[in-house]
Amino acid sequence: MSFLSELKNKASALQGQQLGTQLDLAASTQACETACRMALRYLQDLCTQLNVIRPAAPGSYSLDGKAPFPALTQLNFRCDARRKMLRNAEVCDYIGVGWDLAPSTGRVTTHSVTVNFPPDLERVAQRLSFGQIQHERKELRHPATNKLVAYVFEYQTESRAFITLTPDHDTGRIAFRVTNVGGFEVLNTTYPARQVTSGLMDELAKKLVGQPSRFG
Repeated sequence: MSFLSELKNKASALQGQQLGTQLDLAASTQACETACRMALRYLQDLCTQLNVIRPAAPGSYSLDGKAPFPALTQLNFRCDARRKMLRNAEVCDYIGVGWDLAPSTGRVTTHSVTVNFPPDLERVAQRLSFGQIQHERKELRHPATNKLVAYVFEYQTESRAFITLTPDHDTGRIAFRVTNVGGFEVLNTTYPARQVTSGLMDELAKKLVGQPSRFG
């Protein structure tokens, strides 16, 4: 076999690999787009229904794990989706849902929590950030020595919760980020796009309203 023939065989093999890669990417992209279209329709409809029902927030909400928030109601659900360009085609960038967690009494009050150990401080600060909670941080100092004793956080008893779906069109997977559902915490989980069906979305909806759920 001539050297030129060897080069032709090598080029042919590379073209075959490139074509296979392109087909795999196209299939992954299509799977993500199909799942995202379904998820967007589902979540838009879900928001409409929950805005009427105004379900109680499941679980327990507390910044320090000791002092609980008052009973909270979930309301003002909103759904949004953004698109982007990928490989000369417009695809889903992400889908987001956000809603308010408000006192069931309708009255927002100011509570406070005191922390004096670094792990507790980090935990409280993180939960305040997760929930987008309005607050003020004050230093508590010893009256005689002026030494820092603790931090006092004064916060409003209302918060926010979120769901974000982010497709990875290269791998054909969709990442879910569920924030402040059932407590001040973040759940990150990923599913193959083909598993993101109305059945999976039902499990997510159950989690939102505090019913037994297999989501995540």
